[in-house]
Amino acid sequence: MIKLTLAVAATVMMASPAFAGDAAAGKGKSMMCSACHGVAGISAVPMYPNLAGQKEAYLAKQLKDFKSGKRNDPTMKGMVAALTDADMDNLAAYYASLK
Repeated sequence: MIKLTLAVAATVMMASPAFAGDAAAGKGKSMMCSACHGVAGISAVPMYPNLAGQKEAYLAKQLKDFKSGKRNDPTMKGMVAALTDADMDNLAAYYASLK
């Protein structure tokens, strides 16, 4: 019974990862994003996606995939090159917090 309980607890924890991005710190880093994605995360240009209200985990993953090269976009690769994992988590938290 204890093994089953531990297995269920581990599965639940892995299925719903906790994100600890700091939205206030992300807001401070967001100015570089605003040219394409809008000051409030809503792009005025149809080819650039809206970031406001997206899920935090999704945004963090996309940023990290651009940095690693898993997603290939020369503009985004350049934009994320100097960002740390914490910066990307913070940006994700900021944009996820917007409506």
